[in-house]
Amino acid sequence: MNLHLLVPGLLWPDHEIPEIYNDLSLSALESLLAKSHYTKNPPVSIEAWLCQAFGVSKQQDWPVAPIMLKLDGSNEMLLAQDEYWLRADPVHLRIENNHILLADSQIFSISLKESTQFADMLNQSFSKDGLLFLPLQPDRWYVRTDKAPHLQTHLLSEVAGKNINQLLPIGDDSRVWHNLFNEIQMLFHDHPLNQEREIRGDLTINSIWFWGGGVMPKHIGACYDQVWSDDPFGRALAIASKIPHQPLSETAQEWQQTAKPGHHLVIIDSLANKTHYKNIYEWRQCLSLLENNWLKPLFDAIKAGKITQLTITTLNDDGVRNFELTRGNLWKFWRRTKSLLSYAKN
Repeated sequence: MNLHLLVPGLLWPDHEIPEIYNDLSLSALESLLAKSHYTKNPPVSIEAWLCQAFGVSKQQDWPVAPIMLKLDGSNEMLLAQDEYWLRADPVHLRIENNHILLADSQIFSISLKESTQFADMLNQSFSKDGLLFLPLQPDRWYVRTDKAPHLQTHLLSEVAGKNINQLLPIGDDSRVWHNLFNEIQMLFHDHPLNQEREIRGDLTINSIWFWGGGVMPKHIGACYDQVWSDDPFGRALAIASKIPHQPLSETAQEWQQTAKPGHHLVIIDSLANKTHYKNIYEWRQCLSLLENNWLKPLFDAIKAGKITQLTITTLNDDGVRNFELTRGNLWKFWRRTKSLLSYAKN
């Protein structure tokens, strides 16, 4: 059995805080990394990495929106996937000094009822422009255009927690979409739902983020036999490529009891959410859980020959790091364990 473990945010992005790793017991992780064959590649987002793993080519954007319709959409929408779709997710923008910081639904909640009311307002305002807004999930909205725009966007995962001043869409039609972006903010500003949210102490929904546009790819394939993930895009790609998919197991022992022989992709994305918003305390907690629930059992499984090959891939802003390990690598006693900080700096 082969396992590819995708763990975005495994390394803390700020090298100037070495003490973040203090007092963390990570013997299994450090041993696995030390014995592995290590390579580093240019940085990519999780969506880009998954697209490449499933043989999906980049269009103007990575075509997240049409692929996600496999998960969120109706049969009627699936028949219309030759049309151009964009994600148009609800966000909260905050002005701080000269920066406009973006927060996504990782740090606020929104109901489907609220999303539907916001979308109704958008459709009343912009249907004349050939746009149809569809809130298929509370925090996953879509927009269908009557023609493909000349537009390149930044993935939501690339802008969450960051200053968006230099991250707005670019391309020949960018001015039109910048104006749309501004008009939507004005419509949301005085919306009664946002007044209610403020009274409750919730973050307002004062904008949306356009991203992941494209048409449905003609072919989606995978080198994996099964996907285990709570990440919606990972599940959508599994559905599109017609391979089995399951929610992420709590522990590696639970996964082993269910997994059949083959090549498995397991996506653990709990750490990435903490790095986006620099939540050190929760990142350390998640890393400890990863060590105890997954890495220690996997280390034992490799030693026992139950797993033939383990690949750990972590995605960070400065690169993609791959660690490939087989049982034979465990005998390489000259490879001494190193701290996680040493990999973050390398």
